[in-house]
Amino acid sequence: MTNSTLTLRLAAPMQAWGDHRAVLHTRHTSPHPTKSGVIGMLAAAYGHRPEKPLGALAELGFGVRCDVPGTLLEDYQVASDYRGGPLPSSDFLGSGRQKPSTRLLQPGRRYYLQDAAFLAAVHGPTALIEDLAAAVQAPACLIGLGRRSCPPTMPLLLEAQPIPLAEVLTTHPWIASDHARTVWQRHHRGASPAAIEVAAYIDDPAGSLEFMDQPISYHPTRRQHAARRVAHRLISVPTGFTPEPDQPDDLAAQGHDPLALLGW
Repeated sequence: MTNSTLTLRLAAPMQAWGDHRAVLHTRHTSPHPTKSGVIGMLAAAYGHRPEKPLGALAELGFGVRCDVPGTLLEDYQVASDYRGGPLPSSDFLGSGRQKPSTRLLQPGRRYYLQDAAFLAAVHGPTALIEDLAAAVQAPACLIGLGRRSCPPTMPLLLEAQPIPLAEVLTTHPWIASDHARTVWQRHHRGASPAAIEVAAYIDDPAGSLEFMDQPISYHPTRRQHAARRVAHRLISVPTGFTPEPDQPDDLAAQGHDPLALLGW
């Protein structure tokens, strides 16, 4: 059986990737796409019913590269029942129904990543990867980057090819938009390096990090996730910039001056 890697460009004005904290009135976001979020997005595009076992989808390898980390946005919300009655509680009964409550207003906060762009890749059997690539181009359900209110910008699907996941993440060019490139250069004194270093997180049984985002079930009342081991890497990515004659190709070669932006 041959394996292939599906590469996605996850970029949007806003995106949010739940970190599974058990607080319903505050919805946090991970600083980068989670495996459960991306596999769930692909499952929805594929038409996979959430109450059914994930099967081969749960066994896909996963990696993400943080090309443009973005910034954190907080959205303060207040919910109420249009009929003027009390809102259901954020806690659930054993039957799966929400507990009753006397609260008429429910304040809450939603956190998003704004203006971020990530290169995500999933790896598995070629037949499944090709089916997922076709599903992304003609999804059975609307695709959102972590939440339904966060549609992706195009292109979403980059390529599906029979090469290892780590090779895709280390060789694919920087996916920053023209605007993001301009902002990056403004923050780095007009620098135009041929390559920059970006963070990446790749499935690895011997990895030093542990994330609680391995999907087991997306059942609406019995969602389950397990821990997975992850390797954190810094990857040198080609930018497409044309370096100045007296400028090092790799920005890291210039050293790091923490007070440079303050004019010291």
